[in-house]
Amino acid sequence: MYISRIVIRNFRSFELLDVTIGQGTTCVIGENNTGKSNLLHAVRLCLDATLSSAYRSLLPSDIHSKIDLAHPEQVLVAIEVTDFKGKINEEALVGAWQFKPGYSRLIYRYRPKLGIREDLETGDIKPGQLTREDYQWEIVGGGDPAHNPAKLSWKDDVGSSIRFSDLQSFLVVFLPALRDVESDLRQYRNSPLARLVDAMKIDLAEQKTLLDALRKANDQIAHAPSIDAIAKAIDESLKKVTGPAFSMDIDLGLAEPSFQAIVRALRILLTNTAMENFDPSSNGLGLNNILYVSILIEYFHRRIAQKKSAGQIILFEEPEAHLHPQLQLTLYKALSALPFQSILTTHSTHITASADLASYVVLTQTGTPATASAAPASDAGLEEDAMLDLERYLDATRSNLLFARKVMLVEGPAELFLIPALLKKVKKIDLDRLGISVIPIYGVHFDVYAKLFSAKALPKRCAIVTDGDLKPSDAIPGIDGEDALPAPPDLKALEGDYVRAFTCKTTFERALVFQGTLEMFARAADDIGAPTVAKRLRKGAKELLEEDLDENARTAILNPLRAAVLSTAKRFGKARFAQIAARHVDQATILPTYLVDAANWLTAP
Repeated sequence: MYISRIVIRNFRSFELLDVTIGQGTTCVIGENNTGKSNLLHAVRLCLDATLSSAYRSLLPSDIHSKIDLAHPEQVLVAIEVTDFKGKINEEALVGAWQFKPGYSRLIYRYRPKLGIREDLETGDIKPGQLTREDYQWEIVGGGDPAHNPAKLSWKDDVGSSIRFSDLQSFLVVFLPALRDVESDLRQYRNSPLARLVDAMKIDLAEQKTLLDALRKANDQIAHAPSIDAIAKAIDESLKKVTGPAFSMDIDLGLAEPSFQAIVRALRILLTNTAMENFDPSSNGLGLNNILYVSILIEYFHRRIAQKKSAGQIILFEEPEAHLHPQLQLTLYKALSALPFQSILTTHSTHITASADLASYVVLTQTGTPATASAAPASDAGLEEDAMLDLERYLDATRSNLLFARKVMLVEGPAELFLIPALLKKVKKIDLDRLGISVIPIYGVHFDVYAKLFSAKALPKRCAIVTDGDLKPSDAIPGIDGEDALPAPPDLKALEGDYVRAFTCKTTFERALVFQGTLEMFARAADDIGAPTVAKRLRKGAKELLEEDLDENARTAILNPLRAAVLSTAKRFGKARFAQIAARHVDQATILPTYLVDAANWLTAP
């Protein structure tokens, strides 16, 4: 079975979160402080039997800032699961919690106690008089299909109480972002190795053989002259300190002669081309993470094979921690191939570039006080072909749009190099500090991307910045008989609450050429090896200083210079020329209106 829906209300950064997810791996992504960790913790409130009850009794910091507990309210987390029919252990666990055929539900609630609710109803307590001591948590299962947890009132009773012990058969493994896997591998209580040994079900005969080996080793060590002398010295010292009433006999050995002692004493030993049989403490943090997860995955597989599992899930914060890009992808692919569900939070564009679009849950900051909304990116309303195209386009660079607070979509790398630098220099607008990402899509197919930015998918602003002709900047003329370029998208049709298009009347390079940018381009021409062009640009700049020039005369001077800049960019490569020009933005004093308008719209409250 798997979690199909998560509803969170009034918990930390979430005023209301209602999201559906699918089988396999779900990637929870978004900018910092949008609530990715909060989402995982909310799932644990409902499902994780290992989570201390102290965490379920919420602190003021766990309550959404819009909530005043003096007035009766609730924090609610609902988990709906499905696909358990015909699986004996899973049906035994969640069958009693069905709220409609094939779907079961658990609800964690933090609300006024029953006696307080009764006093509120009779008027013995007035709203506004409550304190935290008047609240308690509960977990219930099932309920009526008409009870939508996204709308459930704090007054409404729904479902029936569950035995907390029932949750112990559903395994939740939470891997935090700041994890010490080296320590966890050593400690018996937290070690996945100990869990795996337990799941292997070593028979009693083999356990006896191992115990005999331990006793023999203990005996040999204890009778070694030096060890025996140390033991006798400790024994004599203890007896002197305690006296006969409290004295105990002392021996030294590897471990107490029990099978659990053997399991606790087991250590993973690694070998590579440089060293043999070394402890993981000599390993890098990244590989130890991989080692830890690998043991955990094998443990999960053993539980499934023994047909004793009643559900399991991995909640994994930032699996990319300490891993270089190739290992990030290797780990993600291993997790996504598992026959059970996992929910990951990530900032890794390498992971999001590899993940299916349907697996994204994107969190977005939507207001003040902090509120976060989420929707699967698959809710954008794209047709299957467009979805497949977008998955191919969202490589490690372009998937950055999923993490940005706001987005500027541009045609190619020339815009990527120059627009942020020019806005910072001329208008003092630092896009990076404002959380605005400039994303080159390497074409003009803005329609595929623009549909992502909506209330149902990514509720964040997206400015489309492009040339007026909407022809790919690297397009070359065709020859007779060849197919024509596809029709460009209708930018006006793409606009909405979250999308605006800003276009110039010509190509990007020509649009940037003004009196206030000629020296910038002249220096770029010098650097790239076009001194003749640099000379022409400086000559034009001097001509434009004449005070009696009318607009027509100024245009007559600028147009040939615009053509020269465009020609130079094409000759040496638009991206390369723009990259060099960006070194000299300190010489720029003006920007075209369409770029300023785009920046102003993105930065507006």
